[in-house]
Order: sequence, then C-alpha cells, then structure tokens
Amino acid sequence: MPKKLLLAGGGHAHMMTLANLHKFTEKGYQVTVIQPSPYHYYSGMGPGMLGNTYSPEEIRFATKHVVEKQGGTFILGKVNKVDPEACNVFLESGESVPYDVVSFNVGSNVPNHLITEPAKNIFTVKPIERLHAARELILDIAARKQVKVGIIGGGASSVEIGGNVWGLTQGKSSAPAEVKIFARTTLMAKFPARVRSQAINKLIDRGIEIIEHCDATEIKNGAIHFASHQPYEPDIIFVAIGVRPSPVFKTSGLAIGPEGGLIVNKYLQCVDHPNIFGGGDCIYFKENPLDKVGVYAVRENPVLLHNLMAALERSALKEFEPGGDYLLIFNLGGGEGLFRKKCLLFGGRLAFLLKDYIDRKFIEKFQALE
Repeated sequence: MPKKLLLAGGGHAHMMTLANLHKFTEKGYQVTVIQPSPYHYYSGMGPGMLGNTYSPEEIRFATKHVVEKQGGTFILGKVNKVDPEACNVFLESGESVPYDVVSFNVGSNVPNHLITEPAKNIFTVKPIERLHAARELILDIAARKQVKVGIIGGGASSVEIGGNVWGLTQGKSSAPAEVKIFARTTLMAKFPARVRSQAINKLIDRGIEIIEHCDATEIKNGAIHFASHQPYEPDIIFVAIGVRPSPVFKTSGLAIGPEGGLIVNKYLQCVDHPNIFGGGDCIYFKENPLDKVGVYAVRENPVLLHNLMAALERSALKEFEPGGDYLLIFNLGGGEGLFRKKCLLFGGRLAFLLKDYIDRKFIEKFQALE
C-alpha cells in the first residue's frame, strides 16, 4: 500500500508543500489536503480587502484546484480530532481520514465568548474572507448615512481594521465612518513606544476615537457592553481580541503549549508522535516560543517541505531556525502604512507601497500555480 501524506489546512506554512505536491505523487505517495474552504486567503492582505484596496480574488490561493491538478485529493471539511495511535484524523462531518504522516497548519481563531447574541453585523477578524462581507455591509450603510463602527481589541489588528474602515468610507457618505476602538489595556501595548505613538497619532488625526482600559463584557442586542463604560451601539462590530490555536490538539489529548498550540520540537515535529508535524499559528515551538506573525509561517515552509518528504522516506530531518528580527509593515488604510525594521521606522504612502509590493509578490508567486 502506498504511504499517505495528509495536510490539515492549506495555510502559509504549507504553501511550498502545496506547490510541490507533484513531487510526492510522482513518487507514489497518496496526498490528501483538508480545508474548510476551496481557497486560502492571505491574512496580510485582509485589511486591504476590507479597505477596498484588493478584491477577494487578488488575495486568495486556489488550494483545491492546485491540489487536484497535481494528483492529490482535496476534502472540503474541518478537522475535529486526531487519533495518533490509529493514525486517523476525524472531521466534523464524522468522516475519518487515515495517514502515515500528517502536518497541521489549521491556523488560529478569534475567541467569540463575548458574543452572547450572534448577529449579521458582528465580525471576528478571522476568518479573513468574512472581511469582504463586512466591507459590503459598511458600503451599503454608508450610502444612506454615516456608519458607526465599534472595534473591540487592543492589538495591531484593531489599528489596521480601524484605519481601513476610515479609508473605505472616504467620499462614500456625508462623513467618514465614526470609528471607536475599545482596548482592554493600552492600544498596541506589546509594541515599542515609537511604533505605538505613530500608529495612534495617525488614527487620532483621522478622527478615530481610542478608548483604553475599557473591558468589554459582552455583545448583545446590537450593543457592546462594558464593565465600567456606557454601552455602545454601532452599525458594525469587529472583534479583534487576539487569536487562539485550534482546539483540535487539546481535544485529541496531544501535548499543547500555554494557549493550546501543538508542541513541536526543532524539526516542527510533535514531541510525542514523530509522524505528526505542524506550522503557523497552531503550533507552540518548544525551542523558542514564537510571536503569532505570518513571517514565521513563511520561514517554516522549506523545513516542512523537506521534513514531510523525509518522514515518508525515513531520511534525515532538517532543523527549523526562526531567524532574527523581522520586518513589520502595518496597513493603516487610505493608502498609508507604518514600516518598522529594527531601528528604522517611518509611515505614509511609501510604507504602504512597500507592503503592497511584498504582499502581491508573495501571493502571485503561488497564484501562478493555478
């Protein structure tokens, strides 16, 4: 029987493996990819899609098409549990998929515990494709009146969402959107003071209101409720309160890190089961815990590609080296960005153009496979 390679998720850390699936199928291995959507959306361009800089087609990769084109099998579904002893993955549909080697790149989710009453005007910042629906709803409301937007969260996502909502509504209604960001502590608290200052000043210059030390308790009846603040009832609500790894690993009884990510060693390999690998936001890198930024998933690509083939062929594995400091460019909307690399920091049009160039180059490289 041919050996079976299973990829759970087609995210950033699996992109090179997806691009080289033919190398596995040509050697007689059976390759299966499981993903809840036929497409993978590039998160780095998500705020730009919200701001109407990009169309959905420009920021996505046709995972299903590329897999099937190279002789693999694509399953539309979501992984629910893993049985590492029987080497089976179970889907929410109840279907089971066997494997000899499996790699997880199932990403992360925004906790939704604040949403006690779901509604069509509430959007978590993931999944990325939902930001397109948010854009259309904002434009629809803005055509009739000034749109009010509330953003819950104190990280970079809140800043990018706020800036792009502002940019989206420029000239679309009698006034730009009324945008309020509610941060539980200080906005962008994890970033250097200079980065934080520039981002906040840009938001304030645009009339975006930042309310810090404001702990949201729930979202119901169309309003955001707080422990020590009056409720706010906007037209659109974004929830950007950080991300948590998929609960699959905890449910499966696998070794997990503090936030629930699969613990992997220097080979991006599960510490207890050598035929299980992982990358991206869903892992906890035991050697040196990593920030949840896309750059690490991109750097993990060649290591996962090598090690998945090596695991099938029982040859030597390659170590993952996270590398040093990484480039950060935020999309602040309205065609402006904020660039930070070590001590170099600047904002404005040039910062956005650099981000746009890097992002387009990355996604177009893989779209070419289509």
